[in-house]
Amino acid sequence: MLIRGGRLIDPPAGIDALLDVRVSNVVVEIGEHLAPQAGEETLNASGAIVAPGFIDMHVHLRDPGQSHKETIETGTEAAVRGGFTAVACMANTSPALDNAAAVNALRREASARARCRVYPIAALTRERAGKEPCEYRALSKAGAVAFSDDGDHVADVRVLARAAELASAVRAPIVSHCDRDTELESDLGVAQTSGKAWHVAHVATKRSAELLRAARARGVRVTGEVTAHHLCCVADSAEARALGSAARVNPALGAEEDARALRDAVRDGTIEIFASDHAPHTFAEKSEGAPGFSGLEVAVGAYAAAIDDLPLARFVSCLSSAPAARLSVEGGTLVVGSRADVTIFCDEPWRVDAKRFTSLGKTTPFDGTTLPRRVAATIVGGEIRYRA
Repeated sequence: MLIRGGRLIDPPAGIDALLDVRVSNVVVEIGEHLAPQAGEETLNASGAIVAPGFIDMHVHLRDPGQSHKETIETGTEAAVRGGFTAVACMANTSPALDNAAAVNALRREASARARCRVYPIAALTRERAGKEPCEYRALSKAGAVAFSDDGDHVADVRVLARAAELASAVRAPIVSHCDRDTELESDLGVAQTSGKAWHVAHVATKRSAELLRAARARGVRVTGEVTAHHLCCVADSAEARALGSAARVNPALGAEEDARALRDAVRDGTIEIFASDHAPHTFAEKSEGAPGFSGLEVAVGAYAAAIDDLPLARFVSCLSSAPAARLSVEGGTLVVGSRADVTIFCDEPWRVDAKRFTSLGKTTPFDGTTLPRRVAATIVGGEIRYRA
């Protein structure tokens, strides 16, 4: 395939230029005005941005055990429609991904059924109960790219410290789920003492951003992510009031000063990664206050709306290069020889209609909102998986 006429943005390679990209399953050639070859498909990207494939490192696919909420098929189809060539799925499935057999089973299912690449995040403790560390070497060997009890916080500092000690034998980071600033402060203390690579999921408050910034300044090996809904939405907004009990999310939506601080934290590099925390539920579950929104299909537009002055190279890095680096997975660049995972997007407004989501979860605070940026095409391994 020849992708022609687009503005190629590749942050690790330092590329921002109008260039054509020739791909098979890998990137074959980059240059100006490349001539189509016999039998080669041509994709016109004129007026669009061509970027390394986007990676969402915080997604709940609900599979196995909760397929009434989402399946591997529906969740990964939502991902490619949202511009994501890969997702990392959290361990709070039924049963939890707390052993090598479960991780291997998920990878087999994803290989057969997924529309994009799927990277498992394994549980941090057995059954996600916060009491006993898992076998991290075995989980990493099975393909786990991180460890997290996402959905629950490991409250016992001794258990977390022991987990960090055991997990130091592998490269995959620990991912903290902290609904409260005090929890985050405690976790960052363990991260500093242990020296283990760490990541903070869904930073949601001004104080959490301050704690993350201070930890990084002290040399703690920690990164952080932020969701679009925490950047854009506040608890007393018209959107939240309209959703009623369905507006519940963990961590909770904050005040305007929190959203402003999070946007500033992205701008100054304290927060390096955008992640949706895609958490689909049925309508009935949401009406009863189940926490979470469906975020994959609105992410690109919602992030652009949240921080409209963010340079495009930083935007691409937050969605591609930085999550690839944090998870130590292939991707994040389109240099010759790299995987042909490509996201093409453009600055064109579109209106969100959650009823048309591919995801089984239809609840989002962005329903009915006009967003300024949309996905034009998603290419996985040189194959078009979505085209607008």
